Amino acid sequence: MNCKNCNKDLRETQKFCDECGAKVIQNRLTPKVLAAQVNEQFISIDNKFFRTFIDLFKKPETVIEGYINGTRKKYIDVLQYFAISLTLAGIQVFLMTTFFREALEFDSEFLNTIANTPGNEHNPFLNSGFDGMTNYQGLIYIIMVPFSALGSWTVYYFFGDKRYNFTEHMVINLYYSAQIIIITAVFSILFLVFGLNYLIVSAIITLPTFIYFGFVLKRVFKESFWETTAKFILVMLVYLLAFILLMLIIGLIIGIVIALNK
Repeated sequence: MNCKNCNKDLRETQKFCDECGAKVIQNRLTPKVLAAQVNEQFISIDNKFFRTFIDLFKKPETVIEGYINGTRKKYIDVLQYFAISLTLAGIQVFLMTTFFREALEFDSEFLNTIANTPGNEHNPFLNSGFDGMTNYQGLIYIIMVPFSALGSWTVYYFFGDKRYNFTEHMVINLYYSAQIIIITAVFSILFLVFGLNYLIVSAIITLPTFIYFGFVLKRVFKESFWETTAKFILVMLVYLLAFILLMLIIGLIIGIVIALNK
């Protein structure tokens, strides 16, 4: 038997090629085999997924520190876990915009007030509404991660805790973000099924997500409650300042583009 990728001779009992590392495929393609391959390569929704989900609540430091230190078999890879969360968020948006549109209606008077604000007459995003916002929800989630990582890395570095570099802070924030995206997607659909307004749903979910972020920081950095609380507040301030700065830059660029097109 030869490897189908590099043509190296293989033993009949080999499951992987010791030359190129490719998996030895011995079974013909069937729906069951194809589904197993898709799950293995892209989804990995098995007991490893549920173990990752549960342990990120019970002992997030084990999942996060394990990944940073090189343990990659017990839990789902951080990027794969984040990709799963974005998939669930996409399903949430589809269900909301298809079946629960009445729960997404915003106060028209409030929107009209914004529309009549001086300088908004040429705003290209003004009429995009909720649909326009949800179309970019996945992108918004992705953009938020480096900003929250910048916040945590800056604050802990400032206080002399340099055990994790910026990329490792990205891992911390990716796992955290994926966890809250999954929870938000699931609970949003459950609450909307009972007819709650989306703004109410968002308000209910927001506070626990902040508390959970503080919990993750406390467990990962192993500090006291008050130390964690103080640094959490500073992390949020850095995050907001960085995000506001980005919005100002984007607004400036849009203003320049509009001015040039007049």
